[in-house]
Amino acid sequence: MPDRPGPLTVLDTHVWIWVVEGDRTALSAPAIEAIERAAKGGAVRVSAISVWEVAMLEAKGRISLSRPVDDWVHAALHAPGVRLLPLSPEIAIGSTRLPGAPLGDPADRILMASARNLGGQLATCDREILDYSAGGQLKVLNCTP
Repeated sequence: MPDRPGPLTVLDTHVWIWVVEGDRTALSAPAIEAIERAAKGGAVRVSAISVWEVAMLEAKGRISLSRPVDDWVHAALHAPGVRLLPLSPEIAIGSTRLPGAPLGDPADRILMASARNLGGQLATCDREILDYSAGGQLKVLNCTP
């Protein structure tokens, strides 16, 4: 019997970068396995906001990618099992109506709303997002090593 891919998994921007760049030390082994399983099932999503974040980080010199950003994004979005998640009106509105006391960072709010909108989980190492998820308002895949 083949492995089930598990829930739809939205990759936080830093997780997406580390996965694509092959930085296996930045993520826990169980998280890597879960992301790989989700990818095999076509259940990995990358938000359009993450494309913007990667481009901004690269433009500001805060990250260095293994290839030019246009090529990097194209290849990363065409990896097996990965699909681009557009910023829909439902996600945009949902990011302004997250329950509890969510973070103020707009990109993080969009990522959280994206996972909630899909009924999936957000793969992250972000301590603030992990703390927020403890209230049950967001399903996460804790990728912290």
